[in-house]
Amino acid sequence: MTPPPFDPELAPIVEELRALRPPLATLADIPGRRELNAADHRTVEELATAYPRFAFSEEHAGAVPLLVARPPGSAGVLYYVHGGGTIVGSHLGADVPNLLDWAGELNLTVVSPGYRLAPEHPYPAPVEDCYAGLLWTASHCEGPVVVGGISAGGGLAAAMALLARDRGGPELAGQLLICPMLDDRNTTPSAVDLDGRGLWDRTANNVGWTAYLGDLDDVPAYAAPARAEDLSGLPPAFLDVGTAETFRDEVVAYASRLWQAGGEAELHVWPGGFHGFDALAPKAQLSRAARAARLTWLQRLLSRRPAAPAAR
Repeated sequence: MTPPPFDPELAPIVEELRALRPPLATLADIPGRRELNAADHRTVEELATAYPRFAFSEEHAGAVPLLVARPPGSAGVLYYVHGGGTIVGSHLGADVPNLLDWAGELNLTVVSPGYRLAPEHPYPAPVEDCYAGLLWTASHCEGPVVVGGISAGGGLAAAMALLARDRGGPELAGQLLICPMLDDRNTTPSAVDLDGRGLWDRTANNVGWTAYLGDLDDVPAYAAPARAEDLSGLPPAFLDVGTAETFRDEVVAYASRLWQAGGEAELHVWPGGFHGFDALAPKAQLSRAARAARLTWLQRLLSRRPAAPAAR
């Protein structure tokens, strides 16, 4: 099969990024990638200087660190989980400046958990860390809470929506799933056809899932949400993905199953988008369109739900 082309504006960017940080090939590549990613780490003080309209703090849900950024007159809360295949990244990493730029447009409080990484801490550690932070957020922040994330963070957000449903809370206003990592089976046509292209191909995806799942034989839905048999009773979802990336088909299938379960989902499949294009090439026309769609959905979602004081 001939895979779809990259967007003409994005094609040179993806090749440049691929040369700088080639996709992971084995578990042995993880330490080196973490060293590269460490250069993107920000301190809370640096963020406070760069984004003075937010009040920053670093809180803790038990042992889980949480970055909290509160704007004046917050309209709600975006509980956002960083990407990195569950094996790299940080709640103070490269995701944060881009996140604050667009979340700030809607005056949202941002909370981001520093979950433990695989393979040192395989499932269920990362998702349980994220869920612990979500419980803290629901108790300490005012207004409706949307869970969200990019890539592995999107998969963890989808898993938290399942956990919140099955554990009886907290109540979620929505789930914002940006090119989410949902299916460990890694066998969709987009995964197979796009192997060797882009920034997170089938080979890299296998590294991430192998690290996260460890020696699990029976993979639960809370680890890989695409395996959930029942997608009913979940909060409204926004899902987006590029046509030229590994996760395309699993994201489309997940949205379809949400509809089939009677749920509400808005799906965007961006032509020529590579994995994470919106965050990595924010000035591209396609990225601006993706951000606008996301903000419109969030604004419409939050307008349905007047802010209410959090339980104390």
